[in-house]
Amino acid sequence: MKPLLTIFTPTYNRGYTLHLCYESLLRQTVKEFTWLIIDDGSSDNTRELVNSWIEDNKINIKYFKQENKGMHGAHNTAYELIDTELNVCIDSDDYMADNAVEKIITFWGKYGNCSYAGIIALDADRSGEIIGTKLPENLKSATLYNLYSTYKVNGDKKLVYRSDLTRQTPPYPLFANEKYCPLSYKYLIIDRLFPLLIMNEVLCHVEYLTDGSSMNMVKQYKSNPQGFAFFRRVAMENAPTLKDTFRECIHYVSSSLMIRDWSFIKKSPKKLITFLSIPVGIILYAYLGITQRETFYSNKNSNSL
Repeated sequence: MKPLLTIFTPTYNRGYTLHLCYESLLRQTVKEFTWLIIDDGSSDNTRELVNSWIEDNKINIKYFKQENKGMHGAHNTAYELIDTELNVCIDSDDYMADNAVEKIITFWGKYGNCSYAGIIALDADRSGEIIGTKLPENLKSATLYNLYSTYKVNGDKKLVYRSDLTRQTPPYPLFANEKYCPLSYKYLIIDRLFPLLIMNEVLCHVEYLTDGSSMNMVKQYKSNPQGFAFFRRVAMENAPTLKDTFRECIHYVSSSLMIRDWSFIKKSPKKLITFLSIPVGIILYAYLGITQRETFYSNKNSNSL
């Protein structure tokens, strides 16, 4: 019988920490899941490590190795391969609560149907402290955007999506010489279709490592301007207020300047607001350039000590 849930983990040279996720999956009170590991071009011992776990045959593991495409490229591959009703991403430096799978299956069995995109639940740190705020107690469901904008939820949350939606929505675009496109791109599109069921339960324990995506977001911003410019165009189209649209346009201008795309107004779905955002976008672009130079010289000086 096919399980209800796929837990997928994109990983790149994380053999030193991937065991934490594996051990948490061994502790699950319900084992009706598939663990799909997308190895995004690792050069460490990840393949050997995973093969030893597959040989142990304690849980159902699928392993797929590809050339390095970045986090969003690994997500694309996962969504193509997943064949279960639900999926959830657990990063390679995180691990699941011991009863997370049981909670997901039970909750979805009781409340889930085609009117909902999936489940939103809580992340906690290693000590069990909830990341950010809890979710509203008086709501059964809401879109991801409304939770953060209207209900002032903050902090990372765990998203469990219907696999037909993550598979049918357009994949993350891949750009030459870039390795990141904001994962929120798919979430924005799915938000337009269905709300998420709210479950105020901790599903995942997270740690923000120094080599992780979350801790390097400014660097990602500057290293992947094509991906961010693409995302800002999509975000403009989905922004519910003028203030939100203006914010997205400012970032779009900044990213467009980084790639020397002088036709950015023509490409924008919000041309007038983009035009009005140019002065602030230039300031943001200049600020990021200054911080980049300061970081370079700081690193250079520290390396010479």
